[in-house]
Amino acid sequence: MAANQEEQEQRRRLLAVATRFPLPSGCRFSYGTAGFRADGATMAPAVCRAGILAALRSVKLAGAAVGIVITASHNPVGDNGVKIADPDGGMMAQHWEPFADALANAPDPDALLQLVLQFAKDEGIPLGGQDTAQVLLGRDTRPTGAYLLDAALQGINAIVGARAIDMGILTTPQLHWMVRSKNRGVKASESDYFMQLIGSFRRMLELVPKDKGGDEAAKKLIVDGANGIGGVKLEQIKAELSGLDISVRNSGKEGEGILNHMCGADFVQKERVTPHGFSPEDVGVRCASLDGDADRLVYFRLSSASDNRIDLVDGDKILSLFALFIREQLDIINNNGGQANKSLSARLGIVQTAYANGASTQFLKSLGLEVVFTPTGVKYLHKRALEYDIGIYFEANGHGTVVFSEDLISQLESLSNELASQAATGSAQYRAVMRLLLASQLINQAVGDALSGLLLVEAILQYKGWSFQSWCELYSDLPSRQLKVKVKDQSVIVTTDAETKVSQPSSLQELIDKETANYTNGRCFVRPSGTEDVVRVYAEASTQVEADSLAKSVAHHVERLLG
Repeated sequence: MAANQEEQEQRRRLLAVATRFPLPSGCRFSYGTAGFRADGATMAPAVCRAGILAALRSVKLAGAAVGIVITASHNPVGDNGVKIADPDGGMMAQHWEPFADALANAPDPDALLQLVLQFAKDEGIPLGGQDTAQVLLGRDTRPTGAYLLDAALQGINAIVGARAIDMGILTTPQLHWMVRSKNRGVKASESDYFMQLIGSFRRMLELVPKDKGGDEAAKKLIVDGANGIGGVKLEQIKAELSGLDISVRNSGKEGEGILNHMCGADFVQKERVTPHGFSPEDVGVRCASLDGDADRLVYFRLSSASDNRIDLVDGDKILSLFALFIREQLDIINNNGGQANKSLSARLGIVQTAYANGASTQFLKSLGLEVVFTPTGVKYLHKRALEYDIGIYFEANGHGTVVFSEDLISQLESLSNELASQAATGSAQYRAVMRLLLASQLINQAVGDALSGLLLVEAILQYKGWSFQSWCELYSDLPSRQLKVKVKDQSVIVTTDAETKVSQPSSLQELIDKETANYTNGRCFVRPSGTEDVVRVYAEASTQVEADSLAKSVAHHVERLLG
């Protein structure tokens, strides 16, 4: 096809698809950490345009695979959304977000065409080539999923030379894993994902010391699947997870319940009560909860048969468990009883946001670990974690992962080969090296993944011989309170130091400091919401009454200054 014909064909396709999916009146889409998200019935134009966006991203990156996942995560079943995964399996590069917003809100076909052509010119994206883009697609179990998948396919096909590959109904982390794997030149199907998880989990259990591992009760786990895709996938593989007796509630089966309704990680973490489908008979049993698309994980235990309150283990305590385990393996490798083997130089970093409970930060620092803070949002946490040989990040809501640098993996592989050649495979050092290598294969390094995270938790609990109670007792959370203050314009608040301090208006930080000084273990920060005209207030103190009082008094100052 001649260059002019290719250009004409490209224009024709973009105009045609924009005409098929006009923007609904009164709708405005904004691309954030969750991608685009709204009522599922209104999402088709945004999803179609996300298809165009993903194809352009792939062309820009020389045909590397990019991903699209259609989900609204922990939102109610009527909502839906779409987000794009970059070639490394992480979130789409932030500097493309303004174009994503402009594209989703282009008012008519001509405006959309001009926007794409101008952006392609500015970014040096060659349009009209053959086999220039590949986009992997996944969706969750929402009723609007199939309809929106078609909109995404049409958007992808509007870019000449783009190829869409439908990977099926998946958890969000599976799609991210597939994109990362495909670009690393390794097998990237769902069965490959399952084989990697099951294989590395089994081998980690083989390395559990014989005097650990716990009794049969320690192997029993009840999982709340949020009536979403995570429950469906766990049902598929649970029989192959020898050493673990899993029963799935809210598994997504017809008639069992509604997606994310009174169940799921978000509900459990916020409400601190058992999800739908649990009863007094479950008292004392270790339980875990996934969210609707299985990228969040929390643990809990029903503490009494008389009410439905729970003991919660959130993302902060999952992070602490992972940090303890990894630090222990590094110590075993480096303190190898005077053996001649070289030690491992590895920088371990813990990444949190200001919402992490102060007790968790204190605990991690007391272990001598390096703890750093970023603004709220997975994109910030993940990026910072990549600066370490091993970076661990989790939000309290249960979204997080562990990332291992390529250099560290190759050091571990060399060390394991060296020890094997010395017939030292029975040594504590060799076993610690293998545990870290297996952990790097079990955890999903692209993104937070409730299924891989759950299996790593279970392997570590068995390795340490810990009960749920032992895990709970690592530290006691400081009581906290979050409030929202409605304001005319939240953008007048400017924060610094990973959102822990207010720089504008300057008087506000002085007032916060003054209030906080009145309380033992007092900590408080305010930050503007990224999605609505509210300011969020977070406070901690030694008692719940004090935390409530601190949050209330700071909220009053915010209201007075900005209301």
